[in-house]
Amino acid sequence: MTNKHGEFIWYELMTTDLDAARAFYGPVVGWAIGAASGMPGMDYRMIDAPDASVGGMMAIDDDMAAQGMKPLWIGYIGVDDVDATAAAIKEHGGRIHVPPTDIPDVGRFAMASDPQGAPFYVMRGSVEGTSTAFSPDAPGHCCWNELATSDQDKADAFYAAVFGWTNPESMPMGPMGDYRFLYAGDIRIGASMRGEGAPRWQPYFTVPSIAAAIEAVKAHGGRIDNGPHEVPGGNHIIVGTDPQGVRFALAGGA
Repeated sequence: MTNKHGEFIWYELMTTDLDAARAFYGPVVGWAIGAASGMPGMDYRMIDAPDASVGGMMAIDDDMAAQGMKPLWIGYIGVDDVDATAAAIKEHGGRIHVPPTDIPDVGRFAMASDPQGAPFYVMRGSVEGTSTAFSPDAPGHCCWNELATSDQDKADAFYAAVFGWTNPESMPMGPMGDYRFLYAGDIRIGASMRGEGAPRWQPYFTVPSIAAAIEAVKAHGGRIDNGPHEVPGGNHIIVGTDPQGVRFALAGGA
């Protein structure tokens, strides 16, 4: 894989009902989602945008639920060396929940969380080519990665130390503090902000029309919690909850 250290390369929905999630996200985002597993030994459904695969869906089994796993969207951050990155995560106050592990013919990964508790994966893919799962202008791809955290200064310092991210610009938000834009090299990958509730990463996926997406969310059992709001650049965003209780976010034209 040719993606640089610190770039987002994959997105995964961990959910309690794969078939119901497939029935929801297919019409809402415009994805083609596998009706059966694409991997031997586990029910893992691939998520395809019109031009490329952008993620997958995995069921939360009884053991995972017993350990406290909740349905959520989670991102994979590409790294040069999974073992070295796992060590750096621990050195800088993060936690490793799944140690570096090989997936045959796919790559090596680890599951982690930052010092405030926001979960993420790190991975080095073994396949050739470049992941375009994060691609700001492509329908069905992730266009933004937003971190809501309880301690923005410490979180930003953690990601800078582990992944080399920078924050060359910010947008003041009054009493809420600054919305800090995050860069991996010269790529603006998202932003950090102070947030309420459990610290978390939120990927935003691109849709052609926010108005059409809102209607699809309502028609397929989801809920709109915030928006639509216009954001700089002319796009509109919404944040909602899917039928299994997972928070999702979309961006696109009005």
